[in-house]
Amino acid sequence: MKTQLLIFCLLLCSVFIYSQKKEDDQIVRKKVLITKTTSSPKIDGILDDAVWQNAPIATGFIERNPNNGRPQHDSIKTEVRILYDDTGIYFGAQMYDPTPNKIAKELTERDGVGNDDFFGVTLNGYNDKQQSLEFMVTAAGVQFDAKLTTDGEDDTWNSIWFSGAKINEKGWSVEMKIPYSELRFPKNNVQEWGMNMFRRIQRIKASYDWNFVDNAKNSYTLFDGVLQGIENINPPTRLSFTPYFSTYVNSFDGKTTANVNGGMDVKYGINDAFTFDMTLIPDFGQANFDNSILNLTPFEQQFSEQRTFFTEGTELFSKGGMFYSRRVGGEPTAYPTVGPNEEVTEYPAKVKLFNAFKISGRTKKGLGIGFFNGVTQKMEATIINHETGEVRREVVEPWANYNVLVFDQRFNGNSSVSLVNTNVTRDGSFRDANATGLLWDISNKKNTYKTFGSLKGSWVMDGETKFGTKGEAGFEKIAGKNRFSINGNVTTKDWDINDVGFSTKTNFANYNVWYGYRILQPTKTFNNIYLNFNLNYFHRLDPFIFQNFVFNHNNSFTDKNFRNFGGGIEFAPQTQNDIYEPRTFGRHLKAPGYFDSWVWFESDSRKKLQYNFTIDYYAFDEKGRNQVLTNFGLRYRFSDKFNVNWSFNPSFSNNETGFAGKNDTDIFIGRRQRNTYENALTSKYTFNEKTALTLTFRHYFSDVTYKQFYTLNQDGSLTNTDNFTNNLNGTYNAWNVDLRFSWWFAPGSQLTLLYRNATSNYLEISRLNTIKNYDILFSQPTVNNFSLKLTYFLDYNRVKHWTKKKSVKS
Repeated sequence: MKTQLLIFCLLLCSVFIYSQKKEDDQIVRKKVLITKTTSSPKIDGILDDAVWQNAPIATGFIERNPNNGRPQHDSIKTEVRILYDDTGIYFGAQMYDPTPNKIAKELTERDGVGNDDFFGVTLNGYNDKQQSLEFMVTAAGVQFDAKLTTDGEDDTWNSIWFSGAKINEKGWSVEMKIPYSELRFPKNNVQEWGMNMFRRIQRIKASYDWNFVDNAKNSYTLFDGVLQGIENINPPTRLSFTPYFSTYVNSFDGKTTANVNGGMDVKYGINDAFTFDMTLIPDFGQANFDNSILNLTPFEQQFSEQRTFFTEGTELFSKGGMFYSRRVGGEPTAYPTVGPNEEVTEYPAKVKLFNAFKISGRTKKGLGIGFFNGVTQKMEATIINHETGEVRREVVEPWANYNVLVFDQRFNGNSSVSLVNTNVTRDGSFRDANATGLLWDISNKKNTYKTFGSLKGSWVMDGETKFGTKGEAGFEKIAGKNRFSINGNVTTKDWDINDVGFSTKTNFANYNVWYGYRILQPTKTFNNIYLNFNLNYFHRLDPFIFQNFVFNHNNSFTDKNFRNFGGGIEFAPQTQNDIYEPRTFGRHLKAPGYFDSWVWFESDSRKKLQYNFTIDYYAFDEKGRNQVLTNFGLRYRFSDKFNVNWSFNPSFSNNETGFAGKNDTDIFIGRRQRNTYENALTSKYTFNEKTALTLTFRHYFSDVTYKQFYTLNQDGSLTNTDNFTNNLNGTYNAWNVDLRFSWWFAPGSQLTLLYRNATSNYLEISRLNTIKNYDILFSQPTVNNFSLKLTYFLDYNRVKHWTKKKSVKS
């Protein structure tokens, strides 16, 4: 099987590499020639500086959606003036609008876009159609920035630049200064950059671009225009320091503790392409809370990354899905060995991160290189012997070194080949791990078809070496109204990247066929239509057994009133064989076929009141077994400064079967009823584009009641049993409240005040009424935490400039 997959992959690659020579994608690229200024404009959003008068103007924007290809009407035209000097590049844009009082201008925090008009630019210093930096300003003056590649938009990237926006009698205007220190470009005397500019008019939900973007293709960066005229500039030293100070006061179970922390982030531009980022003595105490659940599946719950250092500029490290950053500073890998009369009195919930750094960038020839290194500290548990009174400590996580290395070669506009390696080395006899993956995504030059795939291997060294593999190959049509994909993937039973990555299902093969239809221009009724059809076949590899065959159809529509809605059906006509729920290699649990249908609706987001809902119903081919998943949401915008979002997600699973336990001879399965309710509220008051107050609340409740237990037979069927009498009924609650005040008092500098209230419990009973459940929950000890964190951005060039000015004055 693995040999056949490799041959198929190589054939696909060779066909596409050959086809690159025969086809080309002719995209018209506008050009603008800009001039140098000796005096810089004041960045306040008002285009009254004399330097703008003779600046070159870029105009002639073209609609991207909903009416792809339509020239922008004169009444809403966009004019952009562009200049440069020895320190950066300047943009002055006038967005014409006949009704300035209707311009959408909701205030949000930085990097947030709400009900807003906005204007932005993308700049590609290497002009390779592969990697752009995106800078955007809303009509409310809020900044947004991101990295843009053929893989999509990475909005975790943050930069230090300057902007101002102002609504005027013509519409609204923007001024931007982007320092060269924030850009990447080669050290050439004459520069030629890829560039595009874009605008959004929210009340008509229309998007426009300076260089036409064809929505029949799948990559925005392919459609860059060209920026010319920048000459004889020297990229400045890219060096910055962000020291932080934080203090915490924590109250729990009648005890109050306090601590003070300090550390620093360092960022250094090694050359024009590569950047070194380091965090020293990091503090992630103000990261958002995790949305924990009652997890009855065979797999661990995967949490999203909340720590800033691990969320910024990670587009290279996410290649191939082999790096799960929560492993670095996650839970200890061992639990202490406890003897008679011994009890574990202290066990660390998290491993402390000592320091971490990453180096990343991309050369002018399209080679992206990323290297991450993190060091975590030794952690110990405390064990007490109640008979002798002896207290001892045992290492549950040694000093450990985590590494990720990525090479990503991009070529021919929209193709790439990547090599990824992850590794963790732990001190002493603790387990080590390594994983390597080769990935490819190769499009023809017309960007109409592509082949994609990967070959990966994992090694876990824990006394013996465990080696596993994973492979995927596919072919896809990526342009036009009609699109399709054919792919297959294989994962062996010993595939395991869980020391640095995240993996769950193993020992299976999956084959998928997808067909999709979309409209490229609006119809009389709809602005967008998407129709998707999928066939999936799964089987176990060792030993072979059929798992599942699934058909899926899903659709979505946007009407002329910008309401979004859709639905779908999915069915598995045959009895399924679940190879994971028994939690024993070689065993399986028979599960009935099912028919799933769902509908969803989302009202017009431009209105003050927006609502949405989803109703999803599973009917199983077994009497009395079904599942209902629902979601309801409301968002009300009281003003451009204040909004409230509420969501309510109840779900009910009736007569499901799942693992209950096992002994030396039998595996026990339980039939159960499960009810889950999740309430979440987010409220935000934004004082201005730099200051905001946010309240976030979540209460998660789930209970499970077991009705009957069975022994699992070798053929996957069940037999009633009275031999299992454990009480598995349970109720889980998770309660979280965060009240956060944020103030961006200077570029890159922030003051954050946070109050956090949290508690959780697990009870070995179920079917509690609401009042009783809350009474028990709030009788538990509750965390009350107050924290303050101050970060201050120091740019080497600005500090050097201040020093020079002081020396001149003295």
